[in-house]
Amino acid sequence: MEFQKLALDVLEGHELTDSEAMGILNCPDEELLDLLHSAYKIRHHHYGNQVKLNMIINTKSGLCPENCGYCSQSSISTAPIEKYRMMDKESIIKGAKQAHHLNVGTYCIVASGRGPSNRELDEVVSAVKEIKDNYNMKVCACLGLLKPEQADKLKEAGVDRYNHNINTSESHHENITTSHTYKDRVNTVQLIKEAGISPCSGVIIGMKETKEDVIAMARSLKALDADSIPVNFLHAIDGTPLEGTDELNPRYCLKVLCLMRYINPSKEIRISGGREVNLRSLQPLGLYPANSIFVGDYLTTAGQESTADHQMLKDLGFEIDFVSGEPVFS
Repeated sequence: MEFQKLALDVLEGHELTDSEAMGILNCPDEELLDLLHSAYKIRHHHYGNQVKLNMIINTKSGLCPENCGYCSQSSISTAPIEKYRMMDKESIIKGAKQAHHLNVGTYCIVASGRGPSNRELDEVVSAVKEIKDNYNMKVCACLGLLKPEQADKLKEAGVDRYNHNINTSESHHENITTSHTYKDRVNTVQLIKEAGISPCSGVIIGMKETKEDVIAMARSLKALDADSIPVNFLHAIDGTPLEGTDELNPRYCLKVLCLMRYINPSKEIRISGGREVNLRSLQPLGLYPANSIFVGDYLTTAGQESTADHQMLKDLGFEIDFVSGEPVFS
């Protein structure tokens, strides 16, 4: 395939055909650098060499009634994770202070469960108001399925973005979870858009889906008009139904990131969970198609040291697109 020409066509408004999309996922390894360079042309057009930093705080761990096959916090997981109920406001604000120190642009408040109780929501709302008053950063919430009045409360408190991943394709969804539907997830994304909150929705790659499923995911996110697209790569956890699943290699992960950039050219593409164990030594190359990463730990798995992430950006010649405190490097 002529990836360079295809990138220029995308910048002029071309939407990939299924054949072109499959050509990216099937890119021969010897042509991978050409594909990455072509995807970078699209990324650079929209974002230059800037990288968005995001940080998660897991404000409620485990105790979830859902049966998602990838998740160590689900009701069917036997993974030995720490379990605790909703953090208090002070703990959430303390996490924001740490994020501020690390030059994080978006602080992500995440809680396990099908959806927040009114008490849990009030704790988040109270914390968000104080964070917005004290720190110059965006706040993203990820609390599960929402009711309209809950979305309105989050908007009023100052929540900039809400994350609710589609996780996989509609046709593969029932192989991953049956305690809620694919439509439930799509409806939540639509709800937060109606509330005036920026939608964040992404996927998990490596859950025994087909390449056709991956293409369908990228197209679904385009149809949803998600502003931010986190691309997770399965970090299979012992004690979950997907325990032992190991379908990915770093080169394929890079091809998936390129596909996401080609199909969603102007959107924030974020390399998310599983980055360290799946991209491994090729992590820096992921930032040629992607323009965003998480720093610090994930929900129940450890991430790379934040200092290593900052050094990686410096070595690439990339810049943090939002600096909330003192520069980490110059």
